[in-house]
Amino acid sequence: MCTMEKGSIISCQITYFPIDSKKYLDEIDEVLDLIKDSGLDHNVDILSTTIRGEADKIFNLIANIHKEMSHKNCNYTMNIMVSNICGCGL
Repeated sequence: MCTMEKGSIISCQITYFPIDSKKYLDEIDEVLDLIKDSGLDHNVDILSTTIRGEADKIFNLIANIHKEMSHKNCNYTMNIMVSNICGCGL
């Protein structure tokens, strides 16, 4: 049984899709750098990235990705799936 309060640690799967971008790989790399720089536990896969950590930090990261990419005039769609099951022995 997980000893942490349910929902305090979450996992989040993010897929970032640049829209109408000639430098789409650069955009994806920028988003991955933001994730890496967050210090959160993450796993980059071929189609998405899974992040695990404190809920507030993950939601702040999502807001930061939105802010940074919008500030750079990037058009995108970002699919986000969140689970409140921490995965620590449930």
